[in-house]
Amino acid sequence: MRESASDIIYQLKNVARVRESNGYAFSLRVPSLRIQRGEKIALIGESGCGKSTLLDMLAFILRPTELEDFSFHARGGRVDIGEAWSKRRRNRLAALRKAHLGYVMQTGGLLPFLNVHDNINLSRRMLGMEDDGTVRTLARELGLTRHLHKLPSALSTGERQRVAIGRALAHRPAIVIADEPTASVDPFAAEKIMSLFIGMVEEMNITVIVASHAWRHIKQLGLRRLAHHTRKSPDGRMTETVVSG
Repeated sequence: MRESASDIIYQLKNVARVRESNGYAFSLRVPSLRIQRGEKIALIGESGCGKSTLLDMLAFILRPTELEDFSFHARGGRVDIGEAWSKRRRNRLAALRKAHLGYVMQTGGLLPFLNVHDNINLSRRMLGMEDDGTVRTLARELGLTRHLHKLPSALSTGERQRVAIGRALAHRPAIVIADEPTASVDPFAAEKIMSLFIGMVEEMNITVIVASHAWRHIKQLGLRRLAHHTRKSPDGRMTETVVSG
């Protein structure tokens, strides 16, 4: 089957982020990356290999230092992300994030002064979406119904991560990006949470991009692993990671 333009959600060509500090340099390079709608993508690697850097570029948070093509195909058509960065259209990028992306942080990133219901509902409230029962449905599916009126401080680490997943899914975004979403929980809980998470994005036909260092249970869930390799210069002052897929 031929791939049509409407199937593509991300297309990157020769995109890079380079940073230097105190005589040391790190470079993340993406010669070619194409992600289709509804795909489940995994970026696997140890800390420091550039996983979070790539996720932040895909979430329009971090500006590439070099690029030939970086396009995002939203519901309203193709958006040239490189042009948006070059013309400093930060409001445009923020609007794209708010409307089309959900982000699950490693630590959950919940607002401590909002209860579980309001944390999950945050993405919907920012978009002016009405209460249609989505939050309670997600809470039920995530096993959080009895915690809806609790603050994050009253929850376990695993429960907080499930709230973060609910918040990322509540506005039914086109893409959910998850940065080590189960790194803070034990391996058994991690497998349960990841299985629940992937099952929910499949049901909603949401594109998901997960960074993790645990390939075994990610592989079992059918994610496509992005190819990457990292090398260091002989003097250890330059680290380069190349990702493609």
